[in-house]
Amino acid sequence: MAAPTDTAVRTDDVVHALRSALHGVVDDSSRRRAEYSTDASNYRVVPQVVAFPRDVDDVLAAAEVSRTLGVPLTSRGGGTSVAGNAVGTGIVLDFSRHVNRVLDLDPEARTARVEPGVVMAAVQKAAAPHGLRFGPDPSTWTRATLGGMIGNNACGPRAVAYGRTADNVLALDVLDGTGRRFDARSGAGALDAVPGLDALVRGHLDVIRTELGRFGRQVSGYSLEHLLPEKGTDLAKALVGTEGTVGTLLGATVRLVPIAAAPVLVVLGYPDMPTAADAVPALLAHSPLAIEGMDSRLIDVVRRVKGAAAVPDLPPGAGWLMVEVGGDTLDEALGRARALAADAGTDAVGLFPPGPEAVAMWRIREDGAGLGGRTPSGEQAWPGFEDSAVPPERLGAYLRELEALMASHGVDGLAYGHFGDGCVHLRLDVPMERSGDPLRAFMTDAAHLVASHGGSLSGEHGDGRARSELLPVMYSDRAIDLFGAFKDLLDPRDLLNPGVLVRPRPLDADLRRPAATSLLAGSGFSFAHDAGDFTTAVHRCVGVGKCRADGRATGSFMCPSYQATKDEKDSTRGRARVLQEMANGTLVERGWSSPEVHEALDLCLSCKACSSDCPAGVDMAQYKSEVLHRTYAGRLRPVNHYALGWLPRWARLVTAVPGVSALVNAVLGVRPVAKAVLAAGGMDTRRKMVTFARTPFRAWARHGAGGAVTVTSGGAWKARETTEDGRPGAAPRSDGGTDATTTAARPPVLLWVDSFSDTLSPSVAHAAVTVLRSAGYEVLVPEHDACCGLTWISTGQLDGARKQLTHLLEVLGPFAVNGVPIVGLEPSCTAVLRSDLRDLLPDDPRAVAVARETRTLAELLTAPAPIGPGDRWSVPDLSDVTAVVQPHCHHHSVMTWTPDRRLLTDAGAQFSALAGCCGLAGNFGMEKGHYDVSVAVAETSLLPALRDAAPGDVFLADGYSCRTQADQLAGVRGLHLAELLASRV
Repeated sequence: MAAPTDTAVRTDDVVHALRSALHGVVDDSSRRRAEYSTDASNYRVVPQVVAFPRDVDDVLAAAEVSRTLGVPLTSRGGGTSVAGNAVGTGIVLDFSRHVNRVLDLDPEARTARVEPGVVMAAVQKAAAPHGLRFGPDPSTWTRATLGGMIGNNACGPRAVAYGRTADNVLALDVLDGTGRRFDARSGAGALDAVPGLDALVRGHLDVIRTELGRFGRQVSGYSLEHLLPEKGTDLAKALVGTEGTVGTLLGATVRLVPIAAAPVLVVLGYPDMPTAADAVPALLAHSPLAIEGMDSRLIDVVRRVKGAAAVPDLPPGAGWLMVEVGGDTLDEALGRARALAADAGTDAVGLFPPGPEAVAMWRIREDGAGLGGRTPSGEQAWPGFEDSAVPPERLGAYLRELEALMASHGVDGLAYGHFGDGCVHLRLDVPMERSGDPLRAFMTDAAHLVASHGGSLSGEHGDGRARSELLPVMYSDRAIDLFGAFKDLLDPRDLLNPGVLVRPRPLDADLRRPAATSLLAGSGFSFAHDAGDFTTAVHRCVGVGKCRADGRATGSFMCPSYQATKDEKDSTRGRARVLQEMANGTLVERGWSSPEVHEALDLCLSCKACSSDCPAGVDMAQYKSEVLHRTYAGRLRPVNHYALGWLPRWARLVTAVPGVSALVNAVLGVRPVAKAVLAAGGMDTRRKMVTFARTPFRAWARHGAGGAVTVTSGGAWKARETTEDGRPGAAPRSDGGTDATTTAARPPVLLWVDSFSDTLSPSVAHAAVTVLRSAGYEVLVPEHDACCGLTWISTGQLDGARKQLTHLLEVLGPFAVNGVPIVGLEPSCTAVLRSDLRDLLPDDPRAVAVARETRTLAELLTAPAPIGPGDRWSVPDLSDVTAVVQPHCHHHSVMTWTPDRRLLTDAGAQFSALAGCCGLAGNFGMEKGHYDVSVAVAETSLLPALRDAAPGDVFLADGYSCRTQADQLAGVRGLHLAELLASRV
């Protein structure tokens, strides 16, 4: 059947044809199209439809629909393409969902046969037991697919040793644009698979030999040098890097290499990045596994965002080289490392054998694309001129001229990259809020600069929509015509990923950011880090896709719902794309109340993991709260917003009168009654109701503490503190007297008891008093209740949250401004004081003081300063404790769990700390419609760990939600760290 002459094929016709032909899901909803309208690039191209093939037969069927209807077809893997290689106007095929298996692995031949949607991490996991790995390893290896790596000829740090993806591909199963399916290999007769290809090569031998394959990272254009007879006539390698423009990949056979036995990381410091680049040629003589460049300003970003402890001690310098060397033994590798350092031209040398410090450095390097997404001045930096490359011996000179070019255009960026291959990654703060003109101006000048050094516009990520238009700067007219002729042999109708490489779209067409309108902050969060603009905030997401990585392999906590569903809509990136489309206003039309927006955010657990684990600093929990706040402003809310959003209020009412809580607990203990209450409150009836405390902690503190705590207001404490010539006197009791047993030797600490620890789990607060007193502190308890408004925030009731927090500052502020440490017990509430408080009350200086003085129990107990005059707290012996630990998501994200890990290690405990969310996440797992996903999230980490725990193992979880989830789903009672420590002091 011939293709229609009208190129504007109706979407209904495309969808009908696909649904008739495919077993997999076909989705043309506006929300789905929004999620796939961009990749990790600057470009926005809305597809007609997104299809999820179940198998190779589905791929063949989709390609047939494309050819029959004349609709463009774009292949997509992890969607991490930075040049706009994985977006298209017609059909987008997502291979990552189902066509993602390692089909065969031959350890003796050191080969693997894979489907295109398999994530590189899965290949590495399958090969590792045999001491093997796939050589090239781009920083996105935890979510990039082999199909995408083949499409873009990905390389990564260790391409210095193992080569590019092209160098590691043995054979490809390909379907071209004419419907021919062939096995692309090397050797005699390889070109016969494509009629006319042999003649094309023979007619252009001079162009291919002089213009292509001049150095290792010349990735721009088609790599037709592999078709030369002296290169082995390798059609498979020639098809690598074609970006889905000449064929659809159905499978691949790749080479595996041995895992380095004992890699040692050498970090070399230099005065600047060009000087570091000058040292590269001498280091290459030592046959390193990797040579990576790193701008010191990028390291400064990590220290600022994640704390100094996130960065190992580095040698002095404003630019570093990270050089990895291997050896059969650690001693051999260290010897090679020292020999290399002697030729490095610097005395600033750090050696990092295999261990946590080396892992930390490589993690920083892997996060470079996101970390480099903001310049030191805080401006958004964009891809586009992302991965230029020059011969390594030209790198230093190139970088100096590049810095001058950037200065002339008034742009800045943080350079890093594969310096051993001459490849530089750089995101620039080109102003694109209104127009693509500045991008075009810079890219054009930069292309001429790269060409003057004999370089390549793309060093590994392909040309895509960002650089294809500029290929004539690099290549002669004959070479450009050769590329077009090659494309026409395999895809004469230009249906495969059109607009890329051949007949390219303009580099400033289809840009996402200029099409977005400003959504200035109103009465919700300030978004101070994003100039008060919600649109700027959501465009922090540049699509690096770390939210799609398996958290168990990376130690990341995001994105819990994606880990459970593997659906792009449930990733941080997918949600951000829908919010960006909301700001655009054409595809998602109804603004804050758009159904697409609320569908995208529905399964967001508000865990805040993205705020720390996303290299770009996306905070989807805040975005969700803001959307809910604006959607329901002045309107009736869903009933669960009142039932769960006002939970602290209900808990205070139930526990305010002695005996009432016992009665309520008894009534709610009747299952039919509990289910009726749950249903009425918009909650899932499979859940259990909370149990209210018979005696809230604050009531005990006021009337039954027996001098264990001091109940006081900030003003009263300050008055007591300044008596007797400035020395603290006896503590005032709640009845107006004093407690002579409380002495000046005990420094004060304020125990801030949140609503959960007060009315639902007071045993945690009691335990905290025991621990703090054993550590030598005078325990102060505020006279008045101080709620952080967490449940109001999570349900988007930000006006109510601001009222709660304003009152909290009145209660806690006087202590904080006088430097009294504030200890929080519930991680989610503590996180509010450390983060959201300042965003909701940005103009109140007390918010800064409270955030500064608030800390977790472990932070206080592991602080380097002495507890009291000449005293230090002795960690109790926990050497007989084996524990499964569930760090709370907010704890991990906002405060970090490092002090807790240090404390447990110092105490001698044996423990395994889980990565990922428990799945309850406050109100999320209680709400109707979320139960199944809540359980599925728990199954990714928590529940398997509890099932595998030995009898007598402790389940340690500071979060009330985490303990509740373990109790309700596994019948396991959890302990707070305070309770564990209190049992031993």
